[in-house]
Amino acid sequence: MTSAANQAFATLAEFSPDWISAPGDTIVDLLEERGWTQAELALRTGFTRKHINQLLKGDAPISEETALKLERVLGSTARFWLGLEAQYREQLGRREDLDQLAGETGWLKELPLADMVRFGWVKKSIDKARQVDECLRYFAVSSVSAWRAQYEQPVAAYRASATLRRTPAAVSAWLREGERRAATLRCGEFDQRKFESALVFARGLTRERSPSRFFVQLAEACSSAGVAVVIAPAPKGCPVNGATKWLSPTRALILLSVRGKSDDKLWFTFFHEAAHLLKHGKRLTFLDILGEDGLSDGEEREANDFARDFLLPMEAIRTFTKAGVFSAARVEAFAEQQGVSPGIVVGRLQFDGLLPWTQLNDLKVKYVWNHEAQKTEGTA
Repeated sequence: MTSAANQAFATLAEFSPDWISAPGDTIVDLLEERGWTQAELALRTGFTRKHINQLLKGDAPISEETALKLERVLGSTARFWLGLEAQYREQLGRREDLDQLAGETGWLKELPLADMVRFGWVKKSIDKARQVDECLRYFAVSSVSAWRAQYEQPVAAYRASATLRRTPAAVSAWLREGERRAATLRCGEFDQRKFESALVFARGLTRERSPSRFFVQLAEACSSAGVAVVIAPAPKGCPVNGATKWLSPTRALILLSVRGKSDDKLWFTFFHEAAHLLKHGKRLTFLDILGEDGLSDGEEREANDFARDFLLPMEAIRTFTKAGVFSAARVEAFAEQQGVSPGIVVGRLQFDGLLPWTQLNDLKVKYVWNHEAQKTEGTA
């Protein structure tokens, strides 16, 4: 094989240049090395001069027959020549595709692109058409229209929520990150009894202040029951606490966001989403929206009641609140007795109107998302 052919073959599999080189360029280099004319190549291959000219310009494709003849006349292998042809056609296709994507760059303004880049979900590209391509790959769709059908329309229609109609792209980006992370987790098939046992175990984890400790245990317990639990930061325009989605008939996702949340809110959201899995079928995606309650009168109320009573049974909270005294020491003692975090008790008292929202908040653990470390950090 000549030096020109050797160089082309060595770079064929890994080289993806921005410029496009037709296989004919390699043929021209070989002709110059051998001192051959196009007319002589035509004679040696049995092709017409017109066909050779078209071959060199990339207008005529290298077929299997052509590749075999080039193998005999110019050296290398038929596979090499067919590989050059395939790479060339792929490059042409990519250029045409990018030209089409250049007309879709307005879509980028809908996405929370700055946060998607900051969180490491997508790579930043100076070329806007390539940025569209990068974002389509993130969503695993082939076009913006496919994205609208797969992600925008379901989110925008969710429970007729005005909030989500205004920000479907940001919510869909967050949901997609949940899907992506769930795909990396090993999960069994959904087993209701195992999941119910995992929830009992999770309730005890609420007393653990460090997310780096409790989240691993929570994720493992739920994954064995067929539920992937994922925490992902919410980008700008995504006013969502949590979400529940069935990824398949036998595998579910609970997705949580941590936007300066306290432990009472995080755990209430988790058990709220768990209730959707246990009680509300596999057809819908449920979204828990900041500042909006009752998006579905029956299902949301039922999920709220489940989370409230699972964390603190009604009879226990009634007995505790009879005295009407809610000192820090008394709250901590009751929380220890119930096997939950003090912050959960404080949150319940505040929600029930028995304690002002400004009191005993130092008993709550605050969670802050560290997107660089891809984890949550807890602070008192």
